[in-house]
Amino acid sequence: MAKPLAIYPGSFDPITNGHLDLIKRGSRLFDHLIVAVLVNLEKQPFFSAAERVEMLTHVTRRMKNVSVDTFEGLTVDYAMKKRAHAILRGIRAFSDYEYELQMALTNRKLEPRLETVFLMPAESYTYISSRLVREIFGHGGSVADFVPPVVEERLRQKHENK
Repeated sequence: MAKPLAIYPGSFDPITNGHLDLIKRGSRLFDHLIVAVLVNLEKQPFFSAAERVEMLTHVTRRMKNVSVDTFEGLTVDYAMKKRAHAILRGIRAFSDYEYELQMALTNRKLEPRLETVFLMPAESYTYISSRLVREIFGHGGSVADFVPPVVEERLRQKHENK
């Protein structure tokens, strides 16, 4: 059975251990996985797109079939431009499922040849989100259990440079 190209889109602001778990598992399911950082000009991210790409590239450097890229616009358009066969998405809780189902059905309507594959992160990561990491860190809490070390260091550097 062929294991085609997939994209894993998201803001990754910042990347969490839950994201990394899905990247590792997705890399085993597909011949190639593109981690695609969404650049949304209407939002003010904590980390720039370049910083997010740099951190993602660092944490995936040993995964030979994973690459990191950025995109703007519709995920489905980006996926078709890259000739992807699937979109990888993570579902942590039922609240994620409702949103992700809506997106998957919309993407299917826009491009029927593109499949959405849902993965649940490991149980220990089901409650982690980038927003929660930023909030904990912003209040002086430790995020060492939630993010890769490079991300924790970059959070610290960003805080010290304020």
